[in-house]
Amino acid sequence: MEYVINLLSSLSWPELLSVSGSSYLLIFAAEIGDKSQLVCMALAARYRATPVMLGSAIAFIFLNTLAVTFGVAIASWVPEVFISGMVAVLFAIFGVHALRSEETSEDDNVEVSSDHSIFIATFLLISVAEFGDKTQLAVVALSSTSIPVAIWLGSTFALITTSALGVWAGRTLLQRIPITLLHRISGFIFIFFAIFAVYKTYVAL
Repeated sequence: MEYVINLLSSLSWPELLSVSGSSYLLIFAAEIGDKSQLVCMALAARYRATPVMLGSAIAFIFLNTLAVTFGVAIASWVPEVFISGMVAVLFAIFGVHALRSEETSEDDNVEVSSDHSIFIATFLLISVAEFGDKTQLAVVALSSTSIPVAIWLGSTFALITTSALGVWAGRTLLQRIPITLLHRISGFIFIFFAIFAVYKTYVAL
């Protein structure tokens, strides 16, 4: 912590804001419409927004901290085939669960899972799905050539912003859709990503 404080105090605010702003715009543009945002949208449409938002925010803070701290080493920390396999399993489980959900009222649906379990599920889904993804690798590359603290700030806030937009869409736009159709949509989103992850696993073998 003392190192971070000393580093921040040694930087000029214009330089810090410039690098943070650049990384924010770059990561924000790269993440719009990406799987993590769609995951937030699908989860927020079925569960309470707060644990979904907190789970995704903590996941991105964790992932970006790894990216900035360990640099390129995280890309080879875990074999790609293992990560892809874990992503496939998690998305498949959520997809099948969503497709098998029976029609319930919105209030009943919110009570299906506790805030704690929703938070954990969101954290795991985002963490595993985004580990070694293009966004994290971009943070690795940026932090190795620029100011790591500024890159961390800009990229983390960018990812939290895109997650918030996904949660907002899930709690507003998707709420106009009948709950049964909503379950089907979220289920197919997860199944699609599960199939894509299976393909990535096959390619990595």
